[in-house]
Parts: sequence; C-alpha cells; structure tokens
Amino acid sequence: MNMNDYIVRATAANAQIRAFAAATTELTEQARVHHGTSPVATAALGRLLTGGVMMGSMMKNPMDVLTLQIHCSGPINGLTVTADASGGVKGYVNVPDVILPPKNGKLDVGGALGQGILNVIKDMGLKEPYAGQTILQTGEIAEDLTYYFATSEQIPSSVGLGVLMEKNNTVRCAGGFIIQVMPFIEEEVLVKLEENVSKIQSVTSMLDNGHTPEEMLSQVLEGLDMEVTDTLPAKFDCNCSKDRIEKAIISIGKKDIQEMIDDGESIEVKCHFCNTAYHFTVDELQVLLEKSR
Repeated sequence: MNMNDYIVRATAANAQIRAFAAATTELTEQARVHHGTSPVATAALGRLLTGGVMMGSMMKNPMDVLTLQIHCSGPINGLTVTADASGGVKGYVNVPDVILPPKNGKLDVGGALGQGILNVIKDMGLKEPYAGQTILQTGEIAEDLTYYFATSEQIPSSVGLGVLMEKNNTVRCAGGFIIQVMPFIEEEVLVKLEENVSKIQSVTSMLDNGHTPEEMLSQVLEGLDMEVTDTLPAKFDCNCSKDRIEKAIISIGKKDIQEMIDDGESIEVKCHFCNTAYHFTVDELQVLLEKSR
C-alpha cells in the first residue's frame, strides 16, 4: 500500500480560512521501525509527527526549524518532534515500549502522556527562537495543539490527528488536518465551519475509508469554496551523520573522552531521532580527543 505521504495546503471562503491536511502513514511506520515503539507509543508519536509536519509547512523559509516537545508525567515520559519547512520531520519518545490497556476500545494516548506541558520552539534564524508553552489539555495531542494555537498564537484552530494500527502492530494509516480561521472571518462562515467540524467522522475513520488529505479537507470545508494552493511530499527525514556525532563527542570535553579511551572499548553512539548507531574505535576517539578543548 504505497500511498506516499504528502501535505496539502488550501484556503477557503475567500481566504477567511486556511487549511492543511497530511497523509503520514509511511513516515509514522518508519518512525515505528526505527524506534521499535509499542502501539500506544506509535500512536502518540505518529500524531505529534503529523501535527509537526503540517506546522513545519506553515513556516516561510527553507532554513526554519520547528520543534514540538512534550514533557509529561505519564509512563511515556515525553516526546520530541522536529520539522522543517519542506515536509521533513523526525521524532522520538522517551519510553518507546510503554504498554497500557486500551481505553474505550482505543489506544490510551492521554494515559500514556498524563499531565504535562507542550513547548513549541520555532528557530527562524533570528537571535532568539520563538517559544510558546501551554499546559496539556487532554494529552491526546490534537486538542493540545488546538489549545496551543488559541492561547499562544491567538489563532482559533481545529486540529484532527489520527493513527490506526494493524493487528500485527504496524501502522495501518496515519494523517490529520489543521483548520485555522483568520481574524476577519464572517459570522456565517464560522457557523458553517463549526457545523462541518461537528459532523465529520474521526480522522482515523476517514483515513481508513481511503480518504486522501484533499478529501478530508473537502469534508471539513464543505460549502466553503475550498481551493487547494499546493501540495508537498512529507517524509521521515533525519540529518544525522558520523560527522555530526563526532562534533557532539568533541563537545563533551577531554575528561569524558579520555575515560572512554581508558575503557579500551570501541563505543556506539545512537542518534536520538532515528536510532541509527555510529561506532567509534579507540583510535578514532584518540583523534577526537586531540580535536577537543
């Protein structure tokens, strides 16, 4: 089932509404494979990756980076997702093997997260990155992002995110939408939009019924003259390399590198975001020691 992940951007009602939708089945499955996540951790990470990749596509410049970080008290212990402006996203959860009983027949993402905070950091190459912080409302992620937009960015929004698992715990489908209303929205347009949002099926039902991102949006924006402005591919994309890991090792300082060398064993360093392992022999560590201050 190769549907290729992508993001759709659209406007409706004469630019009174802007909308985004994404199909993220493959990138969520890739994240699951990289990190060996349990079903509830896959659902949590898949939702945050989906929200992140759409929010990344809202940024203007190719160099902009968006990070969504959740610190929480639940057994998953936190998640981090980083997205760029061109459809690339990566992420991880702190406890990938968390197992919880289902709640009302669904994966209990809210139970896995518990109480906590969501940090949204946008690095737009300025001296100070923009940072917004909100308290988790439900821990189900879509509602938490809706609340973030309303309180930190003052943009009334509706966020829908879904991840559906197969019986064998691989990802069956994943995706979502973000609808945002502009300050000058007319009352009747808002009423129609709210009515549509209250009527639509859940994101997982829509995806499971084979809806594309365009079809999801056309349901949410029915009767509001939706116009697709563009689409872009979405992918799980990690920019780690041995070079970057070397820089990270150099930055920990002489004393710690010397201790690794004294152990006389080669070391393995894993990238947080994609779990790729990089190996360094004692000789390689010796070279890095000489480069460190």
